[in-house]
Amino acid sequence: MNVYKIISDNVKSKLMEIDGVADCLPKEVAIETPKIRDFGDFSTNVAMILARPLKKAPRDIAEMILPKICEISFIENATIAGPGFINITLKNDFLVTPEKYNIVVQKSEPLVIDMDYGSYNIGKALHIGHLRTTVVGDTFNRIARALGHKTKSYNHMGDWGRPMGLIIAWILEYGMPKNADDINVIYPASAARAKEDKDWLERAQKLRDELQSGNPECLKIYNEFAPMSLAQISDILVRLNILPFDENKGERLVAEYVPAVQKILEEKNLIVHDDGADVIPVKLDTDTAPMPPVMWRSSTGAQTYAAADLAAIYYRTTTDNPNDIVYFTDSRQNLHFTQVFRAAKMAGMDSANLQHIGFGTITGADGKPFKTRDGDVPSLGQMMDMVADSVRARATESGKELSDETVEMIALAALKFNDLMHDVKSDYVFDVDSVTQFEGRTGPYILYTTVRLNAVAKKAADMGVAAMADAGTLQAEERNLLLRVMDFERVLENAFARRATDLLANFTYDLAQDINTFYHHCPILRDDVPADVRGARLYIANVARETLLRAIDLMGLRVPESM
Repeated sequence: MNVYKIISDNVKSKLMEIDGVADCLPKEVAIETPKIRDFGDFSTNVAMILARPLKKAPRDIAEMILPKICEISFIENATIAGPGFINITLKNDFLVTPEKYNIVVQKSEPLVIDMDYGSYNIGKALHIGHLRTTVVGDTFNRIARALGHKTKSYNHMGDWGRPMGLIIAWILEYGMPKNADDINVIYPASAARAKEDKDWLERAQKLRDELQSGNPECLKIYNEFAPMSLAQISDILVRLNILPFDENKGERLVAEYVPAVQKILEEKNLIVHDDGADVIPVKLDTDTAPMPPVMWRSSTGAQTYAAADLAAIYYRTTTDNPNDIVYFTDSRQNLHFTQVFRAAKMAGMDSANLQHIGFGTITGADGKPFKTRDGDVPSLGQMMDMVADSVRARATESGKELSDETVEMIALAALKFNDLMHDVKSDYVFDVDSVTQFEGRTGPYILYTTVRLNAVAKKAADMGVAAMADAGTLQAEERNLLLRVMDFERVLENAFARRATDLLANFTYDLAQDINTFYHHCPILRDDVPADVRGARLYIANVARETLLRAIDLMGLRVPESM
């Protein structure tokens, strides 16, 4: 439930009954959480908003509307604070009504959303640069689905440009790779050779052009190499607990739509010939910064990245008819997507809302892009191994022996939660020792809290203790925990609307903190706890546990049996 909306709607409905107020009310009555909850569960500044149109002092208006607010059935009391704020306290029976929890109302008119994330180059092992697009894109996909929207996830693979030419050149000379290690060596080795050997570079470019033109030998190599590369990518995505992509449709597969887009561009006279290349000018008179044209086709006749993206937009809008197409990539591609989106609009291919979510860089303590001790860019597999080693070391230091499966789950939570809790647009420092701590704002802390609640639920079941909703006296820790749980749907809605997965991650941490505070101050199964109190607290613990498990699942984390 979105308790903020429920309170807002009810307050507005009551104020509509007051003569002279209805026409002055805002579209939504703002509901906030007070910094100190001793004075109320929620607050509103509606009296201050009404001051100007009603030409009265805010406090006088607050005194006028307070009786109406107190008539709302689920409000225990309301008081005036300061210049005109109104603090609202909810009734206990409203807080403990079972049907209010874990119900995310799915939309009656769901959006159709195409999501573009991953965008892996099939010639390279997944590396640290792929972490954020993968983790954030997957979590946003899960949130959208939880809210009832219809999503389609695309892995727009890099499999048709110069890297593929470099790979084919290498395979023609040295043979097809035998395993994952061989696959991951080919592109870096061939690219390094191209920097030193002009003939090698020209050969790779020629092979790229032949591949795009349908050369049988090049296609044969592609069709043998691509599945091998995709298989190793899939292994890493499984390890990261990422939902399977609905379509692995990269540059090669959208190439067949390039002619259709070209026809549209030509009909609208958008293509300009420039020094042997075809470009689409997208600069506007209002631009103050440089805005280069879109490179539609290179001077060698090769398909460009921009052409592939425009072809993908054409395919998605004509096939899926989405409301939104959302891209999750490195913020260094901001200019590229600005250009592509402008070209799509000029071509009339903007029936969907096109949105690029650019993410920041993962850095080391020195503020530079994170690298291994050897100075290399780490693969995602290496990152998981580093985090797992740190988890195992911490467990050993504390005298615990964890199974490999448990270590892997904790490492997964450490890596993914640390990524998700940061604003996607911001850079952040990655420190292996910090992310694996079992205290503080970390994935292991979230899992530890969940394991603790799971243990309580199991012990209660073994003891035959039944959970019972009880609207009797609630301690502050119990109220705060229930109020946090009630905020789950609003958090999901805001995370979706703002494309901000950090809202979910940080809500989950705050929920875990409230759970632990409740656990320490409100014993559940201790022998000296009366039966009725025990049942009531178990109910609260179960409600919190179910919400925590749902939040964890939306982040793609896995919970071990013990820690």
